[in-house]
Order: sequence, then structure tokens, then C-alpha cells
Amino acid sequence: MTEIDAKIDSLVPDWLYLPDIAEMLDVEVTRVRQMVKEGQLIAVRRGENRALQVPAPFIDGDKVVKGLVGLLTVLRDDGFSDEEILEWLFTADPTLPGTPAQALSENRGTEVKRRAQALAL
Repeated sequence: MTEIDAKIDSLVPDWLYLPDIAEMLDVEVTRVRQMVKEGQLIAVRRGENRALQVPAPFIDGDKVVKGLVGLLTVLRDDGFSDEEILEWLFTADPTLPGTPAQALSENRGTEVKRRAQALAL
């Protein structure tokens, strides 16, 4: 669970609470917490009550956006912190175009993952 600064917070367009994600995925909240613990999702404490929240673009209807889990693994293996991952995913890249998070949601995950792997070089 990560605390984020205002800059990164402002990059993410929308956030979801863990119970909302559990409902969307049709699983128990404990399963969503386990997904966070296992690194399949990034959750941060934000808002007045410091509740855990996940970027909304990580969820696509009733599932985690395709390619996200593998991408998070690649970036963590490259030494990125959760804050750095969020900043990279939600910062516009004119060569994509859009953000890596948008590209993932548009099923352009192969290109995003390739770029993430290149960051380690």
C-alpha cells in the first residue's frame, strides 16, 4: 500500500475503492486485497479517510485490464516503485499516443510491455 504525492494523484483520472472493485469483479473484498498484496494491482491511500483506492483504468468491466499484471511485474523487476509505476503509466507519451494506461485499455499492451522492458536497458 502506497502513499502518493499530489502530482501523481493528479495524473490518475479516476479511482475506485476496493469494495467497488470486488463488486465489479464479482469477488470478495478479501480477494481484491490479496490481489494488491500479490502485486496484481496497485492500491494507494488517498482522500480524507485515507482509504485504499486503485486507479479506475486498471479495471475493465468485470476484469483487470488485459496485460496489467505482467506489466506491473516487468516494471517492479526493473526496480520501479509503485509511485514510479503510476507516474509512468499515467504520463502522456506522444509516441504511443496517449498514456501507457490508455494503450493497455485499448488492447495495445504488447507495445506498452516492450517499452517497459526497454526501460531496464
